[in-house]
Amino acid sequence: MDSVLKVVILRDRKKLDQLAEFVESAPSKEFKCGYDGVLHFFKSNRISNHVYFRMNEEGCMHFSFILNGKVYNTKLSGEAKKFISGLN
Repeated sequence: MDSVLKVVILRDRKKLDQLAEFVESAPSKEFKCGYDGVLHFFKSNRISNHVYFRMNEEGCMHFSFILNGKVYNTKLSGEAKKFISGLN
């Protein structure tokens, strides 16, 4: 069973923009090794999108999300991992 280890509510526009830049990075072919967490994006108090991520396995660090019916997988860099790990 999965457990929720951390919940962060992020409203700082600069941090949200920085996070979006990480998610929109280069495509990744390494995305079939599971996920460590999920980012939920809200609009008008409803979830508008989910971005799943894997960051705790060297060689398989990525974001995965669906946009307009298409699945995207992008690289999760060391800098992105540090950013996500540092969110409070």
